Parts: sequence; structure tokens; C-alpha cells
Amino acid sequence: MWLKLCFLLLYFLVLFALARFLEAVAWYETGVLAGQLVDPVSLSFQKLRSILECRGLAYSGLPEKKDVRGLLQRSGDLMEGELYSALNEEEASESVSSTNFSGEMHFYELVEDTKDGIWLVQVIANDKTPLVGKIQWKKMVKKVSRFGIRTGTFNCSSDPTYCRKRGWVRSTLIMSVPQTSTSKGKVMLKEYGGRKIETEHIFKWITAHAASRIKTIYNSEHLKDEWNKSDQYQVKIYLFANLDQPPAFFSALSVKFTGRVEFIFVNVEKWDNKSYIEEIGVHRTPSYVLRTPEGVYKYGNNTGEFMSLRAMDSFLRSVQPEVNDLFVLSFVLVNLMAWMDLFITQGATIKRFVVLISTLGTYNSLLIISWLPVLGFLQLPYLDSFYEYSLKLLRYSNTTTLASWVRADWMFYSSHPALFLSTYLGHGLLIDYFEKKRRRNNSDEVNANNLEWLSSLWDWYTSYVFHPIASLHNFPIESDWDEDPDLFLERLAFPDLWLHPLIPTDYIKNLPTWYFQCISDQSEEELSEESQESDGDSEGEPRDMPTTSKDISVDNLSTPNECNEEISAHSAHIYSCAKTFPSVAQESEERLYGSYSHQEDMEADWSAWPTHMLHCTECVVCLENFENGCLLMGLPCGHVFHQNCIVMWLVGGRHCCPVCRWVSYKKKQPYVHQPVSTEMSS
Repeated sequence: MWLKLCFLLLYFLVLFALARFLEAVAWYETGVLAGQLVDPVSLSFQKLRSILECRGLAYSGLPEKKDVRGLLQRSGDLMEGELYSALNEEEASESVSSTNFSGEMHFYELVEDTKDGIWLVQVIANDKTPLVGKIQWKKMVKKVSRFGIRTGTFNCSSDPTYCRKRGWVRSTLIMSVPQTSTSKGKVMLKEYGGRKIETEHIFKWITAHAASRIKTIYNSEHLKDEWNKSDQYQVKIYLFANLDQPPAFFSALSVKFTGRVEFIFVNVEKWDNKSYIEEIGVHRTPSYVLRTPEGVYKYGNNTGEFMSLRAMDSFLRSVQPEVNDLFVLSFVLVNLMAWMDLFITQGATIKRFVVLISTLGTYNSLLIISWLPVLGFLQLPYLDSFYEYSLKLLRYSNTTTLASWVRADWMFYSSHPALFLSTYLGHGLLIDYFEKKRRRNNSDEVNANNLEWLSSLWDWYTSYVFHPIASLHNFPIESDWDEDPDLFLERLAFPDLWLHPLIPTDYIKNLPTWYFQCISDQSEEELSEESQESDGDSEGEPRDMPTTSKDISVDNLSTPNECNEEISAHSAHIYSCAKTFPSVAQESEERLYGSYSHQEDMEADWSAWPTHMLHCTECVVCLENFENGCLLMGLPCGHVFHQNCIVMWLVGGRHCCPVCRWVSYKKKQPYVHQPVSTEMSS
């Protein structure tokens, strides 16, 4: 997961660098930047009209070009980036569609239950012609869609009862806007009562109703009271302009951010004394000023801060986000990170997509699960201060120059999705290339084809269905069914099929192993004397008897125990550290080699044992004592055996301890060692 996050951050850095490179190329070719101001005098009437329509200003009553240019200047400065965006939005608005309502529930769900948007609905009465013709309606849809106003058509023939209940006996236009200034408030429906059916008159009716929700200030005393007043709104945005009413994009945003941001329009058209405006830092009009508890921020001075709905919407969302905005952002980031698995995963194509689907499901499930407690915590009154401090931190960070660059890049790439997808694909292919080079040693994984991977997947699936405990481990590399196809039918013949899970034996190599060592209780002089006596006794013995540790070790290898061939010099004879009575054969053998008395003085070196292993001197599998230099293996339960004995036991399918029956692949609480008694029982 951290690797995907690093790759995603690297991708964002690439996008940031690419945006700066494209700006440099545009500046080199045209000599202008996106944040450079544009002189309206140099623009054609067509471009001026596009800018005014993008801002939502009516220009139908202005006969000359200079009047249109003056209206544009009174609404705000024009930048190269805004001009480019306005021309692109005009082309994109051609593909906007309108909703056809099927009945009362559909209308209620989309229109009356929408608390933060504006709807324009054309109601067609039974056996009546629509109020707005088809061509005029398309123009209307195209015009209002720029400001986030959704449109639809309700034909009373589909639900005449609802039309009678509403009193829609003739074709009309219905507009829905929030009734109160609180978030998620009631919605009121307004009916168009004008006589003129032209697009401009209908648009003026819409903008007038939307602007009526904005607080308007006409004198400096009112402004002074409002500026110093502290109420429920921590974020307020002021528009100081010489206009009859605010632009349509400003009014539309006031509906969209209901309950979060307060929009205030300061009409300075008839002001004689503007000294207070200069006191608060506004030296020119028009100006868009954001007032927060942290200070005053002038919108439009940084990169990407245009006088348009889209630009100001992204700015206000970053300054005063709601929980849904943060959830959508986390959803996009998590899915971008999950799609990295398509390039990080190596091997068959089908394997890539299976891993991708699994990752998408896992990440999105974890995202939803993690958001549930967050939403619950936000409802607690004790976290109000934490919520306020978080918003304060966001406001501080999102009013910086770097944040304005990020917002400008977001708007640029969202308006050019092909460029965004192509750069993401190129970044993923580079990741795939470097991952292949990094894993070139594992050629089996990289070069596996689809059939091989599907075969291994089928083996795992069948093991999961018929052997549920096996699913808790890794995918099996080899299946017993491949060696013997009749094994599957043979297993089906047993009624306890589910009691014989197919468990991989990979865990055996991770079990602890060590050599059994003995230490002597006698001094070095006593050991040397005993060694000389044993050497003297052995001179009279036949020459065909084994006299070296090498010969004895070779004989010992024939036993089932796996012991160490290298025995230390002070233990040249085979002996056991167990202080028990030896058998008759062992007693005669040890007397023959002169080591019987030496055995009683030997003790096991417990310091070489793992801390969580039980101290013992006998293997319960072969019922023989541990000999010096033997290789031992311990199980998670703490019991110890000869390595060869317990491996044969586990490989045979008995995945449990021979003593306590604890499963051999599951950890257990470690034992507390008790001191071992050194007294021999009689």
C-alpha cells in the first residue's frame, strides 16, 4: 500500500511539472500566460459575448460594443485563462441533456428533495403545447447549464393526478430554489408569470430570483455594521461592484454553498463616500473579498482565480469543504492508488485484472468502513473545537500560492480528461517496466501465461472448496490431484472429507532447529585421567573394534536419528545426557568403552535451547535419548524431538504434536521454564 502511495505522489509531481512545462511552451509561442490580464478592447464582440454569458450577465439591451465592454469591466478583470475556459465551456455545453420525469416520485426525488441546487422544469399540461418551443428550450438548457442549473421536462400525461394536485392546468415553467439560508432547508417552487417567452427574459427571471437570496448592501453604514458583525457564518465573500445585480455565477454559488458561506453584494454605484471601503483594504472595484476569522483574502490575485462558476466553486470547496467533498476526494485518491496494482502486478494479463478487482473491492470497502466511525465522531459535540481547528488549518493552507497552482492544475486536467488518462497510463507503463527489471530474477512469475496462472488459481479454488483449512495458507504450488487424479474420487468416498484438510508443509522449514550439546560436571584433570584409563583398557581389546569417533559416527548414522558427525574432543565416545538407568545392552556397551561412569557426570547444555522450548532428554517418537550432537527440532507447543523423527511425523499428514496434539502450524503461549531436577530416580 505504501508503495502505491509513493507512486501516486510521484504521479502528482509529474502532473505539476507537466502543467508548468505547458505554461512555458504557451508563453514561448504566444508570449502570454494564463494569469495575464486581457484588455477587453482587443477582443471581438463574439468573445465579449462569450465572457458575459460565462459570467451570467445580461447584455441584450446594450446596442454598442463599448457598452458591452464596460459591463465586462464592471464585473471583474479578465485573464487569459478565463477567456480560454469560456470558449471551451461554450463548446462543451452543446452536449448537455435534460431530464424527463416519469412521475411524482421521480420529480420529488430529484427536484423537491434537492436542497443545494436550482432546477428549471418545463411542465406540459395534458393535450397542450409546451410553453417554450423545442429549439428555444435547447438554447435555454445550454445557457443555464453553465451555472449548475439542472433542467427537466414533466409531462402531465404520465401522472395527471399529481398535476391536478399541484394546479398545473396549463403549460408553464417551474423553478425550484432553497427557501431558507440554512443547509438542507425547504425548497420552494416558483412559476414563471412573464408574457415574453424569449430565452433572455426567462434567464433574467431566474437570475433575479437567485440574486434575491443574496444580502445586498447599499451604503457604508450598513457595510460597517455587517463587516464587524459576528454571526453563524465564519466565511463570508463580498462582491464590491457597480452593477444592478450580482452576476449569475455568484448567485448560483450562493445556492450551492447554502449554510456554509454567506454571499454579500455591495452595490457601490451611488456611493459618494468610499473611505470605509478603503479602510478595510478595498482600493478598487470590482473586487471579490473573502473574509474569514483568520483575515481577509482578495480573490483573483493568484493563479487560476477567474470570475467564473467553476473557478470560484473549486476555491470555496477548498476553503470551506463539507464532509461529502472530503469523501469524494478520498474516494478518487484511493481508486487511483488501487489502479496502480494493474501495473505493479507482474505475470499473466488475467492475473493483473483479478488482482486489480480484488484490490478495488478491498480498498473501497476499507474506505467506507473507515468513514463510518468518522461520521459518527463528527456528530459528537465534544469534537466541535477539533472540527473548527481542522477548518482553520485548511483555510490557512488553501489560501497560499501553491494551493492556487494545485486548483488551477485540477481545473485544467479535469477539462482535458484525455490528457489526464494518457499521463496516468504512461506513468503506469513506466512502473511496469521498472518492476519487470526489478523482478527479472523471478522469471517464472514474470513470464507466466494466462493458462498457467488460471491452472494455479483453479488448484487454490478447489483446495478452498474441499479443504477449508488450506485456504488459511498460501496458494499451493503443487497439488496432489495432479500426481494422482483418482485421489479426488477417493477422497469423496469418505464421509469425513472436511476433517482431512490439505495443509501445505512449508511451515516446517520455519520451525526452530538446534544441536543437542552436553556439558560435564567433572574437572579437566578427572576427565583426562578417565580418558587415559579408557585408552589403557582399550589396548587389550581386539583391533577390529571401533576406536575412533569417526567410526562410531558412521555406525550411528544408520539409526533414524540425524546427529552431528563432528563431536567435540572431550566427548569422543557416544553417550547420552539423560540421567536414567541404561538398559543391559547399553550398560555392557558403555562398560566396553569405559564411558558408563562418565555418562552419569554429563548434563545437557540448556543455554543453547530456544527460550520457549521444554527441557527434555528423550524423543517420544523413537523413544530414544538425545545424543550429543544430535539435530533437534521444536514445535510451537514447546515439545522437542529428533529433527528427522518429527519431520517424518509431520510430512505423513499428522500436523500436530505427538505429545499434546497442539497443531504444528499455530503459535501457542510460550511456557515458563522450570528448573530441571538433576537427581536420578532409583
